[in-house]
Amino acid sequence: MTTDPLLLVSDHMAGHVHLVTVPDGAEAGCLTRRHLSEHAGFLALPHGRVACVDDRRGELLVLDPYGPELVESAVPVAVPAEHLAADPSGRWVAVTTGLGKNTDPWSDLLTVVDLATGDAARVRTRRGEPGVTVLGPDEPLVVLRHREPGALAVHRLTELLDAPPGCPPVTPHRTLDLPDDGHGDAQDPLHSAVFAATGEGVHRAIRSGDRLTAQPLIPWGAPARGWYLRFDARRRALWSTLRSGSADPLHWPEWTNQAWRHELDTASTTLTDLGPGLVFRLALARDHAAFARIHPDGDELITLAGDGTVRRTPLPAMDGAPRRGATPWEGVQRRAVAASPGAHWVAVTRGGHGEVHLVDARTGEEPTRLKLDTPLHHGGHALLLAPSDGADGDPVGR
Repeated sequence: MTTDPLLLVSDHMAGHVHLVTVPDGAEAGCLTRRHLSEHAGFLALPHGRVACVDDRRGELLVLDPYGPELVESAVPVAVPAEHLAADPSGRWVAVTTGLGKNTDPWSDLLTVVDLATGDAARVRTRRGEPGVTVLGPDEPLVVLRHREPGALAVHRLTELLDAPPGCPPVTPHRTLDLPDDGHGDAQDPLHSAVFAATGEGVHRAIRSGDRLTAQPLIPWGAPARGWYLRFDARRRALWSTLRSGSADPLHWPEWTNQAWRHELDTASTTLTDLGPGLVFRLALARDHAAFARIHPDGDELITLAGDGTVRRTPLPAMDGAPRRGATPWEGVQRRAVAASPGAHWVAVTRGGHGEVHLVDARTGEEPTRLKLDTPLHHGGHALLLAPSDGADGDPVGR
């Protein structure tokens, strides 16, 4: 069994999952006819396992990239998968449903799974695009982050698992009000704290028994907001990318972007300019945070070191990339970025070209460029993992 870092790359359009070693790019496994949910993403579990959702088959997959078989288990779940999260022990998993290829919210199904027993249950909550966190490990709670009206809805996981067949509606055990524009979720397992990104800032709440107690708001510290939130277990910090500019997506090349880092133990916030264009998800390497920036004047990989040093690595253009005068979302190629808190490598995809750039975050050099046998339309999705890297300290799918 290899102890090298491994890279999972999902071509969700082609239905292919690549598993390669890093940095040489040797094939270590593959899956075909598996269309993974790009929105729900990958969820790192303890012992090097990874959870994801096959949106076409309607299955929660538990992958074991370092094991003898890539697919460890498959459990039926409701789709299209919107968000995916586990409790800190990695035993209980929750999957929410969203719009999929529809223009209006239509599904209110939530699936909860006990990976230790294989038991699963589906219940009805609220239509929309709910985020989710699972607090535990004792008497776990499922916390749904709803919009319009905004709320954190608390459910006892054992009650959800005991629900009868037929997808019955369930009522939250407790609720906590939020603004209507929540988008982005994180959990700090050490303090059983949940975080939700809104226009006002990051709302946080601490578990108190079977309820949540609101804590002071964490401000963005800029005339902007984050639409993505993740917990950095290695540095005990929250990260996001703040975006400001016109609400019209046709003006995306003028959007401004800042890396936002909030250290939880010191309550200090740092902002770093990333440049104009489209920046969304980020990845966390051993000593760096990594961002892919797309812009008509040129794309780049940006790595931000703990001391604030910024390094910019130019990336070759993508055929079919977002262009001026059109939106950056529909029918265009994009990039996915991946890193492991146990390695210095950063992987960034080149959508439509079937290529993955492997960059050393310490130097900005690209010693390897992987060429896969599927195109990675829409940028695909990727996860870089290393043995015992602690990535499961962030129990929300990315």
